Amino acid sequence: MEHSNFLVEAVIFMAAAVIAVPIATRLGLGSVLGYLLAGVAIGPSALGLVGDASDEMHVAEFGVALMLFLIGLELQPKKLWQMRGAILGTGSAQLLLTAAAVAGVALLLFGLDWRSAVAIGLILALSSTAIVLQSLSEKGLLKTQGGRSAFAVLLFQDIAVIPILALLPLLAGTPAEAHASGLSGWQYAAAVIGTIAAFAISGRYLLGPLLRLVAGSQVREMFTVTALLIVFAAAAVMTWLDLSPALGTFLAGVLLAESEFRHELEADIQPFKGLLLGLFFIAVGASLNFAQIAENPLLLFGLVITLVLVKFAVLFGLARMMRLSKGEDWLFALSLAQAGEFGFVLVSFSTQIQVLDAGASSLLVALIALTMALTPVLLLIFEQFIQPRFLVGPESPVEVDTPHQ
Repeated sequence: MEHSNFLVEAVIFMAAAVIAVPIATRLGLGSVLGYLLAGVAIGPSALGLVGDASDEMHVAEFGVALMLFLIGLELQPKKLWQMRGAILGTGSAQLLLTAAAVAGVALLLFGLDWRSAVAIGLILALSSTAIVLQSLSEKGLLKTQGGRSAFAVLLFQDIAVIPILALLPLLAGTPAEAHASGLSGWQYAAAVIGTIAAFAISGRYLLGPLLRLVAGSQVREMFTVTALLIVFAAAAVMTWLDLSPALGTFLAGVLLAESEFRHELEADIQPFKGLLLGLFFIAVGASLNFAQIAENPLLLFGLVITLVLVKFAVLFGLARMMRLSKGEDWLFALSLAQAGEFGFVLVSFSTQIQVLDAGASSLLVALIALTMALTPVLLLIFEQFIQPRFLVGPESPVEVDTPHQ
């Protein structure tokens, strides 16, 4: 019966996508918003065709990892080094300023304990890698100044999840003598350094010969299996270290960026990326709890507007400091003005260690999901009203070249 239920839910997910996405793209709304609306329609709060979408969400998160792997394939190490200023400088400034601003609002307006306020600030400072990169790539905006800057910030945020996870137990006063992986502090640091070194060595000396050996077999599906093996192995190693699996697959992609098999890897991974990302967006839409929204609609929508405005103000200020051209500053600020999918993980972890209570965590989950769903609308506003005015478009030469959709 469980297998039957799984097949029925798979049919419902795919049917919803087949119906909603073509309609959304024909109306100029984009595929991401189509997937989100499909998830809302079949979720527990609407037609109720599917129940809890958490299992699908866990599977679909690999879509984010595959997307970062494909971007890494197009980003050679030299280009990544050229972006170090934007990644470290702009990324850290965005995270710290946004976290401070959100924590300040939580303290002043809601009277929360400072520990809870700091935790909420860090959680909501993150943005959605999946929705932003897919939407920008789909609209051809990832090659612009604003798009490249947004990518750099998102990459830093993926890295920053590591110290945030380490900081949250300190806010709760929880002793953290050993890491979640079972390693002590110095062992964990050595494991991280060793893993990065292993990535670099294997990418240079092992993966090339392996791909040539597989390609020599002339069995097409084996090359696909090998490509997926590289991605999932990188994700598995990073997950064991409690690091972002998407960051691991991104590094694997960067190390293979100069491989002669780069285009074959891209062609093999692309269909899986599109399928799993679509599933991810549908799961986000299905997770929207309209019953909770109906209980406190003014509070929740007020929080959504406040968060978007606070993040927009910080990001727009940074864009002006970076001297992004007019129009590009709007793109940068609007694209990152939401909370991100890593927020779900951090909220759950904060609740487990009692930094946040159940009521606050439930409200935060709804807030994160709503702001993520709002992002395609914000980018549609940019595309319709701001982009034509300032003629925002790709620049040359570009630093980030993403695969064609």
